Amino acid sequence: MACSLNDLINSQDQLVQEAALVLPHEFSKCTYDMGPIRQAVHLCLTCAVPRGICSSCSVACHTDHEQVELFPKRNFRCDCPTTAIPHSCTLHKGVREENTTNTYGHNFRGVFCRCSRTYDPETEQETMIQCISCEDWFHESCLNLRDRPHPDTCPDPDPVPASESLDIRDDNDSDMSSDGLPPPLISAEDYDVFVCYDCVTKIDTLRRYAGTKGVIMVVRDDESSPWKTVDGDVLPAAALNHTNSDSPLEVDGSESPFILERHSSSPHARGEERETKRRKISNPSLSRCLAPPASSIAKAIYECKPQGSRVWGSHLGTGDVFLTEGWRQRWCRCDQCLPSLQAHPYLLAEEETYEPPEDPDSGLSLEELGMRALARLPRDRAIDGIHAFNNMR
Repeated sequence: MACSLNDLINSQDQLVQEAALVLPHEFSKCTYDMGPIRQAVHLCLTCAVPRGICSSCSVACHTDHEQVELFPKRNFRCDCPTTAIPHSCTLHKGVREENTTNTYGHNFRGVFCRCSRTYDPETEQETMIQCISCEDWFHESCLNLRDRPHPDTCPDPDPVPASESLDIRDDNDSDMSSDGLPPPLISAEDYDVFVCYDCVTKIDTLRRYAGTKGVIMVVRDDESSPWKTVDGDVLPAAALNHTNSDSPLEVDGSESPFILERHSSSPHARGEERETKRRKISNPSLSRCLAPPASSIAKAIYECKPQGSRVWGSHLGTGDVFLTEGWRQRWCRCDQCLPSLQAHPYLLAEEETYEPPEDPDSGLSLEELGMRALARLPRDRAIDGIHAFNNMR
């Protein structure tokens, strides 16, 4: 098929535009000097050490190595310029000491989910969901959202890059990577973030909320029953007005079990009580507990499995939770609930994720890129290049 010069130029311009969309950032500065931050982390399989490198080093230093993108990890410092990685960092002149504050979960061995399977974007058929707490990735089938697809019965999806195949649900991505599979029990539009069982059992307030309104769980009645979702009732909005009232807070007709305040007939005690109320008005964290009644099914799941255990597969459910939109605003911030939330700041406020600066050359045409490169050459080499181009033309 005949191809004109204009066709070739248009084709190259389209490739440049696509490259600008895929890699819009400038990868010329390693993040090591920024200290521990939340950033995209890559695992270099060629270097064969369980360490992580930043986006810039993945492009500038390990571009010809086999890598796995682990996506954002909080409180992480790039390992590329340190003594932990034998491959020298091209973005640093000297070698740095090995990082001691980084945490290396099993993702840094190239395995994911509670099933510890390796991830291959060209063969994986399921969408994987990231836990906002431990930042591990989980298969939908391991969360009981769908049956595990059989490779002989499910159509193979078109190969896609790992960055498109993995689905970070806390960024509201779609689940289009599950092409050819039936829809999951909970879709990406049904919730905002996901927290795995192990992390739920380590966060008292989150465990207290599991299975209540806005904190969805996947459960079943017995081993022969189908999986279903539970999403309990929320505390009535009117109850929020009783935060500083003298009467006990009623929840579904019963007194909240978390109320510690009691009235006394002693004048001295009443004076202290008034002072306590005054402090409560100025400091909402001292208010009565507004957490909804605990879910009976959630209590049954967590009580039958020891906290912190990696055992999974209870006949009732795995104990994972899916938090719906606006979940940060619904937390109770009383003296009992707030401390466990403060120990995990991302549960109270959205955290920032570092991204490399925008590439000033991104989106420029081939002609503009060529002229910019020409302008950076020494004068004699630039003149030789122009003569060579004219001779070729």
